[in-house]
Amino acid sequence: MSSIRSLVGQTAIYGLPTIVGRLLNYFLVPLYTAVFVDTADYGVVSELYAWVAFLIVLLTFGMETAFFKYFNEREDKETVFRNGFLTVIGVNIFFFLLLLIFNQSIAEAMMYGDYNEFIIILGLIVAFDATAALPMAKLRAQNRAKRFSIIHFTAITINIGLNLFFLLVLFDPADPMRGVLYILIANLLASVVKIVGTYKDFVELKMKFDVVLAKSMIKYSFPLVIAGFAGIINETLDRVMMKPILVGTGMTSREALQEVGIYSACYKLAMIVTIFLQAYRYAAEPFFFAQSKNKDRNKLYVRIMNFFIAAVCVVFLGVTLNIDIFKEFIRNEDYWAGLGVVPILLVANVFLGIYYNQSIWYKLSGQTKFGAYIAIGGALITVIVNVIFIPLYGYWASAWATLAVYAVQMITSYILGQKYYPIKYNLRKFALYFGLAIFIFLIAHTMNMDPNEFSWSKFFVHNSFILFYVFVVWFIEKGPMSSKGAIEET
Repeated sequence: MSSIRSLVGQTAIYGLPTIVGRLLNYFLVPLYTAVFVDTADYGVVSELYAWVAFLIVLLTFGMETAFFKYFNEREDKETVFRNGFLTVIGVNIFFFLLLLIFNQSIAEAMMYGDYNEFIIILGLIVAFDATAALPMAKLRAQNRAKRFSIIHFTAITINIGLNLFFLLVLFDPADPMRGVLYILIANLLASVVKIVGTYKDFVELKMKFDVVLAKSMIKYSFPLVIAGFAGIINETLDRVMMKPILVGTGMTSREALQEVGIYSACYKLAMIVTIFLQAYRYAAEPFFFAQSKNKDRNKLYVRIMNFFIAAVCVVFLGVTLNIDIFKEFIRNEDYWAGLGVVPILLVANVFLGIYYNQSIWYKLSGQTKFGAYIAIGGALITVIVNVIFIPLYGYWASAWATLAVYAVQMITSYILGQKYYPIKYNLRKFALYFGLAIFIFLIAHTMNMDPNEFSWSKFFVHNSFILFYVFVVWFIEKGPMSSKGAIEET
């Protein structure tokens, strides 16, 4: 139990900056949806940042996970860091040189031919963030939580502050593309903070490259790059594909971007699970590697999974049963047309969280190729479903595709994990915790209460359901049922 407390503590230490940061960025949604009166303008922002997600995965080159693995296994820790860092720097320099040469062609291909500066600034953002990723990972590995938090919070504060200043003071609604530019500039300056905050790693970097170690790290990380890229396809490709597909059905580019804007704004409501997941992952990955030599590690992993599933289900219920409150974060009612996809996307993110938690089996066993296979399979499903069904159902197709993909990945990972690195997860507890959450959701939404209109009676009833769920979990994990073994590990 002390190990679980340690993980909770590390999640709080390293996850708090992430949770607060993502929540503060989450609070930018009301700002964006208020200043961008036309949903199409917010669609531009969403589409551009979907590309950021793709590029970050490619440009970090899987070196964060490789760094944690080799950092825990080898004595020459500085050599491990230096090799990973030099690899990431080289990849990003090459990327940005290509971007400088082809930025106009890229802008035209994305239908932003008059705004090639968007592409250049976007490239700088991802290059800075990717390059700073390994020094920030080093701080986590060395348990330098204070410095990690200061850098993270400073970057967040600058980004939020500049967004507020630019959009509330300088922004002219008659020129919405200027607003998009302001958002990119704010993000760029925030990214510079991470470089400045980790400047010693840049200044003191020695140009000594261990080719043998580098090859080993790249061999380990390359499948993770493929897996990460395919995974980000599942997370963001729908927003990238939606505009060209809908334009192909006869919509104007503006109309298609309106659909992207509505879907993206509502997707933000589902990202509360993702915020929790990101905070958890910051602590969990180094923690799991550190526990890899513990003889009772599998029992620990099972216990953690039980608590994790219960936690994400509480988040799912908290959002879905209070959607009438959460929708107010989207200040423009034009965006509310897409609220129906939020429960679907929340369940999808619950499955994604379980999959990420399971993925430790192929990272610990070195079988990272399976992570790539699973993610590639998911990416293929994402592309096929979106291409076929977006013309028929619009963003609803994207939401259901996301749910289907994460369910398939979760199940596939479990089956393969039991074959190559068996961890006997408690499937009965999973079925109970998840099934109870869905049952409560369905009961709440079949009651005669308008899901989109607030009332104190509904607030009391719905949140009583959530408290009931928490009590059931506590009773099973801590109460008599736990001590008597009513629900045993499978």
